[in-house]
Amino acid sequence: MIVQAARRSPSRALNALWYGNHPLRWVLWPVSLVYRLVAGVRRVAYQRRFLPVVELAVPVVVIGNISVGGTGKTPFIIWLAERLKQRGVRVGIVARGYRGGAESWPQWVSADSDPKVVGDEPVLLARRTGCPVVAGPDRVAAAELLLERSPVDVLLSDDGLQHYRLARRLEIAVVDGARGMGNGLCLPAGPLREPTDRLRDVDAIVVNGGVWGHAGVFRAEAVVTRVQQIKGNAQRTLAAFRGRPVHAVAGIGNPERFFDLLDAAGLDVIPHPLDDHADLTAEHLRFAQAGSVLVTEKDAVKCETLAHDDVWCVSVDLQFQPNAAARLIQIVVRGLEEHRE
Repeated sequence: MIVQAARRSPSRALNALWYGNHPLRWVLWPVSLVYRLVAGVRRVAYQRRFLPVVELAVPVVVIGNISVGGTGKTPFIIWLAERLKQRGVRVGIVARGYRGGAESWPQWVSADSDPKVVGDEPVLLARRTGCPVVAGPDRVAAAELLLERSPVDVLLSDDGLQHYRLARRLEIAVVDGARGMGNGLCLPAGPLREPTDRLRDVDAIVVNGGVWGHAGVFRAEAVVTRVQQIKGNAQRTLAAFRGRPVHAVAGIGNPERFFDLLDAAGLDVIPHPLDDHADLTAEHLRFAQAGSVLVTEKDAVKCETLAHDDVWCVSVDLQFQPNAAARLIQIVVRGLEEHRE
């Protein structure tokens, strides 16, 4: 049970606008039309090569979304990288490095890189996949650096659906099945970076939880695979935290997804939502009310030096039905084979 709401995150006001019936959306609607027009013109300019598109020596699989906020892209990239590696495919990953403070880009990312420099998601991807990872706002420059240093067979581009300068062999869109397309409007009146008909052109749609979608989408559910003490080596199950309140800290695009996951496991959750990619401090992990502190894996990479003994990282993986997983991998492998031909 979620027993109380803690500090209000500024981003939650936007969520109320984008995923509710807030009347302000109609005030912003004219601006969203302009945004939609500019996005469409930009895409056509790249499609018709009015703007330059860079082709790489290896195929690129773009994993992204058309909405702002967390949809589950990072767990899906981890899932896809592992499945490709099991087939002997050498995988490289390029990411934006959002909120990273590096003085120059792109940046090579390792498992022990500083998330304050390169961003939290690239560090998490490097740790979970063991693949070479390069971060930078310019996906082309990041990809070129990765290919210079590490021979790979395929590049996965994290959140690069709108980065059209990088040519891609396949596009996979990840959608939050609980929130869907929100109010269906483009920024700033709604959460969409591009209109919903953009999804007609992608090669696959992965729906993370919920019921949104249609025939042909690939449905996945988030499952907890490990609960690890951050300051130590102890491991527990979520069931071990039942019977007493726990503080849930989440600086991700959709913190409620994390809180609901813990609630569904039977925990008494005190939620502490933060903005996506929030800079954590020790104060974010200490509370007047007693209780263990559970954080997301993306937040855990930023609080290793801040955590006390009762702070735990909850690792989550995506789980597909076997036939859906096999069909999705087949689409990706076929695309890679066609690139070689």
